[in-house]
Amino acid sequence: MRLEQISELVDAVVITGTEEPDVPVEVEHCYIADLMSDVLAFCPPDALLITGLTNTQVVRTADVADIKAVVFVQSKKPDHETVALARKKQLPLLTTSLPGFEVCARLHKAGLGMAGG
Repeated sequence: MRLEQISELVDAVVITGTEEPDVPVEVEHCYIADLMSDVLAFCPPDALLITGLTNTQVVRTADVADIKAVVFVQSKKPDHETVALARKKQLPLLTTSLPGFEVCARLHKAGLGMAGG
């Protein structure tokens, strides 16, 4: 599923996008977690991470785990340092007012796979 579709499905606002707009971001799975150790242990590469954490550790973990994009839930927004790091790593960040459960439900209903440990 393309990132643009995901954004529409969960009423998300894009905070940072890819530096190459002609290259669409595609994900096949999503994973929801606030424990970055769980992300490292159980999240498959090329997934979408759904989380309530907004610090730089999320971006660093996403980079190590080969995550394609991050959606912050419950209207949470990262600070300037986190956004700057995401831009440097070319990691798309989005935010939505929806809770994590609703984000997962909408994406699953639309056909996106749920990754789990």
